[in-house]
Amino acid sequence: MNILILPGDHIGPEITSAALRVLERVNDVYSLRLNFETMEVGLAALPLHRTTLPDSVVTAAREAAGVVLGPASMTYYPPLEQGGINVPGAVRRLLDLYANIRPSRARATMPDARPGLDLVMVRENTEGFYADRNMFLGHAEIMPTPDLALSIRKITAHASKRIARTAFDLARRRRKKVTAVHKETVLKMTDGLFMREVRAMAAQYPDVTFEGVMVDTMAALLYHRPDQFDVVVITNMFGDILSNEAAAMSGGLGLAAALNAGDDHAAANAAHGSAPDIAGQDKANPTSLMLSSGMLLDWLGTRHSRPDLSQAAVCIDHALDAVLADPASRTGDLGGPLGTRAFSAAVVAQIERSASSLAHKPRARAAGSA
Repeated sequence: MNILILPGDHIGPEITSAALRVLERVNDVYSLRLNFETMEVGLAALPLHRTTLPDSVVTAAREAAGVVLGPASMTYYPPLEQGGINVPGAVRRLLDLYANIRPSRARATMPDARPGLDLVMVRENTEGFYADRNMFLGHAEIMPTPDLALSIRKITAHASKRIARTAFDLARRRRKKVTAVHKETVLKMTDGLFMREVRAMAAQYPDVTFEGVMVDTMAALLYHRPDQFDVVVITNMFGDILSNEAAAMSGGLGLAAALNAGDDHAAANAAHGSAPDIAGQDKANPTSLMLSSGMLLDWLGTRHSRPDLSQAAVCIDHALDAVLADPASRTGDLGGPLGTRAFSAAVVAQIERSASSLAHKPRARAAGSA
C-alpha cells in the first residue's frame, strides 16, 4: 500500500517530515506494510517543472492508496498560464475528493478547549458559493459593471446526496446523530434542494437521529452547547466557517485535523495555512497534519477492512493526547518550549508506549473516525 507525501510550501516540508516520522513509526510497530514516496509540488516544483503540480505527481496521486499533502502558498504562485496551479484545489478536483471531514474534540488538558466538544463536520467540497470550484468551465463570480458584482451558488442533488451518505455512514460508527446545517428559509431553492436530499437520506438510516438547524442558530449553539452535536453535514461555505469555529474551540487550528475524501481516494491535509513568517525556524506545530495522517489510516482501514490501520490511527491519537497533556512537551503556539523536531521526537517516542497500552484495552475508535 503506497502513500504519496507532498510537502507543499513554507512550513509544509517541516510538518510533513514530522507526520512522516509518525507514520513510519506506526508502520513499524503495527507491521502495516506501507510504502512512502515523496514528490515535490508548489514552489519547490515550479523552477524544475514550470508548474506547481507536475503531471507525474497527478499520476502518482491517482495510483497511491492515499496522499499526505502539506499546506500551499497560492498567493506566492504565478498566474495559471505561467504554471501557478492551486495544488490542494487541483488534487481535490482531479481525485474527486468531495467530502472535507473535520473532527474537533476538546482535550481536557488544553486550557482553551470548550468542554463537551466532540464532533465531526462533514463539509461538501465541490460546489456551493465557492466560485473557484463550482463550474466546469469559467468562474462563478462576474462583474458586469465596476459597481456590480454577482456570485453564483451551485447546489446539485448528486453532490448533496453523496455528502449526506458520507455523514450518515460516519454517524453509524460514532454516536448515531446527524445535524444538517442550512438557511432554507432564505436560500429556498439551493438549501431547499440540499435539505431535500439530506432528509431523503435520513429516511434510509432509521437508527440515526436526525435534525436540521439553521446556520445562524448553529453558530451560537456550537459555542454554548457543543455536546449536542455528533456529525454535522453542511454545505461548502457554511462548513468552512463553522469548522474553523469548532477548531478554535478545540484549542486552535494547530490541533485541527482534516481529511479530504472521495469514493476511491483520500488526502490528509493540515487544517491551517503555510505560515511563511515562521518557515524554516523549527517553530511550526505539526499536530494537525499528524492527526490528519491518522485519519487517512483510519479511512484506509475502513475501506480495505484493515483493522490494523484503524488501530494505528487510534495509537496516533493516543500518543498525541499523551504528549499534549504535558505543558513541557508542547510547541510554542500552545505555550510550550518545544520546536517542531523536538515535539515530533516526543510523539514518536510515545507511540510504542501508546501501542502497548492500547493492546490491553478494548478496541477504541480514532477521534476523527471517517
